[in-house]
Amino acid sequence: MKAVEITEATLTDYQRARPRRDTWLLTHRGKPVAAVVPISSGISLESFGLSHNPRFIEVVNRSWKSLLEQGGASFEEMRRRRAPARRSTRRRTR
Repeated sequence: MKAVEITEATLTDYQRARPRRDTWLLTHRGKPVAAVVPISSGISLESFGLSHNPRFIEVVNRSWKSLLEQGGASFEEMRRRRAPARRSTRRRTR
């Protein structure tokens, strides 16, 4: 990780940097304010965005905590709980 004063940093400098695998920590008067993080070609932008979203991370953490405390449900149980009610396949007689 490389610390760079935000007034001195340009995206062109970052793009030219070798290797571009480094994360740049942008600072303002020595205090961190942002980070420029490289995205590998194998990851979708949606996945990257979610993995860095504090609200999404909180939802995942609550889910894990609930799973550990209360246990989980099997796939078949979830299918049974969430499946729409089946309609009768019999034809009405007139």
